[in-house]
Amino acid sequence: MCGVHMPGEVTLGPEALDPEFAETVRRTGASIGALYLLESDERLLRLEVLSGASAEIAAPWARVPVAAPAPVADAVREDRLVWLGSQEEVAHRYPRTAMALPYPMAMAAVPVSGVRRWGALLLMWPSARPPYMTGREHGHLMSRGRRLARLLEETADGYRPTSGEPRVVDPTGRPAVSPAMAAADFVERLPGGSCSLDLEGHFTYLSSGAERLLGRDADQLLGTLPWLSLRWLDDPVYEDHYRAAVLSRQHVTFTARRPPGQWLEFHLFPDASGISVRVLPAGATTGQLASPVTATDSAAPARAGQLYQLMHLAAALTEVVGVRDIIDLIADQIMPAFGAQGLVLSVADAGRLRIIGHRGYAPRAIERLDALALETDFTPAGRALATGVPAFFADADEMRRSYPEAPQVSGKQAWAFLPLVISGQPVGCCVLSYERPHEFTAEERAVLTSLAGLVAQSLDRARLYDTKHALAHGLQQALLPHALPEVTGLRVAARYLPATRGMEIGGDFYDVIRLGPGAAAAVIGDVQGHNVAAAALMGQVRTAVHAHATLGASPGQVLAATNRLLDDLGVELFTSCLYAHLDFVRQRVTVASAGHPPPLLRLPDGDTRPLVVPPGPLLGIDPDAAFPVAEVLLPPGSLLALYTDGLIEMPGSDLDDSIAQLARQLADAGDQDLDLLIENLLEHTEAARRRTDDVALLVLRHEAAGARAPAPHT
Repeated sequence: MCGVHMPGEVTLGPEALDPEFAETVRRTGASIGALYLLESDERLLRLEVLSGASAEIAAPWARVPVAAPAPVADAVREDRLVWLGSQEEVAHRYPRTAMALPYPMAMAAVPVSGVRRWGALLLMWPSARPPYMTGREHGHLMSRGRRLARLLEETADGYRPTSGEPRVVDPTGRPAVSPAMAAADFVERLPGGSCSLDLEGHFTYLSSGAERLLGRDADQLLGTLPWLSLRWLDDPVYEDHYRAAVLSRQHVTFTARRPPGQWLEFHLFPDASGISVRVLPAGATTGQLASPVTATDSAAPARAGQLYQLMHLAAALTEVVGVRDIIDLIADQIMPAFGAQGLVLSVADAGRLRIIGHRGYAPRAIERLDALALETDFTPAGRALATGVPAFFADADEMRRSYPEAPQVSGKQAWAFLPLVISGQPVGCCVLSYERPHEFTAEERAVLTSLAGLVAQSLDRARLYDTKHALAHGLQQALLPHALPEVTGLRVAARYLPATRGMEIGGDFYDVIRLGPGAAAAVIGDVQGHNVAAAALMGQVRTAVHAHATLGASPGQVLAATNRLLDDLGVELFTSCLYAHLDFVRQRVTVASAGHPPPLLRLPDGDTRPLVVPPGPLLGIDPDAAFPVAEVLLPPGSLLALYTDGLIEMPGSDLDDSIAQLARQLADAGDQDLDLLIENLLEHTEAARRRTDDVALLVLRHEAAGARAPAPHT
């Protein structure tokens, strides 16, 4: 976002951006607004401007990875408006967001894009808003997003984002609230008076009646947070009631016990400028209410904001798959959440700590720290892992006093060593480090300790997944052909793409078989499933087809023999398969199908159509099934395309329409290089781009006699 600043150029600053943002929030009637801007690498969205809530409340969502399943991320990636009309819709489409924001509300994420992508605007409304959006509202919001983008692009140097916490602006344009003005606001909002809070939760006004009920004078409470200045309100449950009022903009009521035994009713009435709170002695109905959770005197609980942060990160950890995903999550979300600048993630291996991921460290430092012995008196990581107790060091002197022999190679000034232990067994160690001394509060230590347990569970699952994936992927790669044979008069290219979710393996396969001078066979198939069993059966089917083909069997006989083999094996997985015999002397191709999509034939004149092949059943269903054949001309210059259903099949789409669309793309491709042809087909086919299923594609071009065929590729 930052370019070279030339003399005479004007850099757009907050004074120009903030009024437009505030006007957008005000005109849309939103209770909360947040402007997210892309960081320079366009991998993260950072909260730049906020209204209607405090920066502390928004802290868990101050940085959102562009790849995350979140409304603002989807708005940026897909350049579209994301509308969520109710909490139920949020929970259905974005469960992680719903877990972190469990309040009744509606929200919209609007892309901020023009000449380039800048970010997204997030707007929230109270649940009283209608759960639908009109076309006019949609157009208005998109227009406001484009206006913000134009404002960001007004100067050649562009907008310079601020660092640190987001700026909080008031869309009403009111001046800073003084105690007298807060009291006036309170009188306007409620008959009578008790006390008033700003949107960050600080007392801005107290009546004399509130002083008596709360047991403190106004000068002792003004400017403080209730859960910090009133010990008996020091419980996350009460802070959460305040958060619910701010975010939902709805009336919230709860009861709390003021020692030694007086119960008080709190009524919170929020609006865009703050919260009016009425405090009353509990009436006769108080006993019918559920007893509230009370704080203990032995330890201060974590702030509700940190608990929501922990919930948000816990939800994110449940969605990671591999070890690399965990490393990216810690770096993108956990490090910024706790202000850390460095990360080292290690696993215990043969008495040593092997580093599997890091951020914020020079390569030379990682070389020195990798594979350190787990000697409890030598390194804090080893002791933390041996005892299961986290270790926190606020500065380098504290580290040296405790571990004088520990290597000091990183230049960091504070550390949190978090052991990753599952059921008493050490998994590894997560180290968060800081470039300056950092005091770890009791609350921060408690949250980090809880988070370490979640990271340990996720890391254990991820390592198991990576091991299974490596095994299955290696098995599948071993079973697929490493290279296709060279056949005189034939050019060949093929590609296999795994599904984008799951184990990334499956039962799709292809092969080209040389059958002597002037003949070859092409086969493609799809074994049901995406696991090791599917990959193993795929290898058996491919081997059986290859063996029967080289014995000179016809296409129908090849499929019939393979079908009987599957019945003999007693497998419960079905297989689709298509076998094509290419006779270059007779210039014909003979095809048999076992429930497989039809191949596409493009003739030299460009005419492209799917071949009509009499359907046979899937392999493995009926051991006595017959597989009829179809024979068509294959003149020189013809191209044959064999594919699996992952290339054409999408939920809600018509299969015939998808095949017809693929035929048109093949016809429009012309006589280009086959590898380039495959890339174009995969790029422009919707099902291949989404890849909810494996994709295998095999293309063959019959060359004229004497044409030199290049080496085929897979």
